[in-house]
Amino acid sequence: MSERDFLKREVLDVIKEQYDLIFSAEKKVADFVLQNPQKAVECNVSELAKHSGVSDATIVRMCHHIGYTGYYQFRITLARDLGKQQYNSIESIESKDSVEAMFGEFAKSMLVMGRRLDLEVMRACVNLLKNCKVAHIMAVGNTSPLAQYMGFRLGRLGIKSTYNVAPEYFLNHVNLADEGDILIAISQSGTSRQVIQGMELGKEKGLKMIAITACGQTPVSDLADYVLLSAGIEEPFSYYKSYAHLNETAIIDALLNFVTNEELIKMRQADKPEMILSEYKI
Repeated sequence: MSERDFLKREVLDVIKEQYDLIFSAEKKVADFVLQNPQKAVECNVSELAKHSGVSDATIVRMCHHIGYTGYYQFRITLARDLGKQQYNSIESIESKDSVEAMFGEFAKSMLVMGRRLDLEVMRACVNLLKNCKVAHIMAVGNTSPLAQYMGFRLGRLGIKSTYNVAPEYFLNHVNLADEGDILIAISQSGTSRQVIQGMELGKEKGLKMIAITACGQTPVSDLADYVLLSAGIEEPFSYYKSYAHLNETAIIDALLNFVTNEELIKMRQADKPEMILSEYKI
């Protein structure tokens, strides 16, 4: 069976079919998923391991043994199975009220996120950015544009940074980091392997590390010195909404607003490129 055909199958059916072939520890995971599929799909790998009474590695091994490339593929496929009705629940524009209601939900999520953020952690992150030599920013996949956005904004504030959509490039930057540099990891799931590898390298180099992530119990949050949680309103894991990064963008904007230092901008002439480019705008 091809991978494409395999992924069309229902996850719960695959688990039942492979159940007798997996190890006893993996059966604990399978049992939990079969009995609590919605709760399972809302868990990251560490949370599912805790619920199942096994290690993170056991979760990944079970996924491999039943045919998936890893927990992420297993999770989004299960989410797809459970969320087929999401096609019907996705909001449609019926009136101006429906548009206002959607923005109201966004605003509510921002307020919840703001209440959850730890003041001392935010203050420490601001101080790290203000005093660092270079900020090395890492993100992969559809989160990569946030690294570019943050790097551009830092440059306009007079703070040097490195960022790139290719892991080979940002790993090079981290590998050549100097004392006084810091590392910023952006990962909504907190489980992006290449970001984790970059953080492990950063730890070897003795860099202070900030994580912007929606999950507090993940490899990314465990490796970071400071975690800025981008979790807003709690809602079921959605196969279709998991690509949105409004919350992570809000965290970045809030952090950079506190970092803004007019004297530093003037001293480093950080806004000079904007003046150069202004001749190309009407």
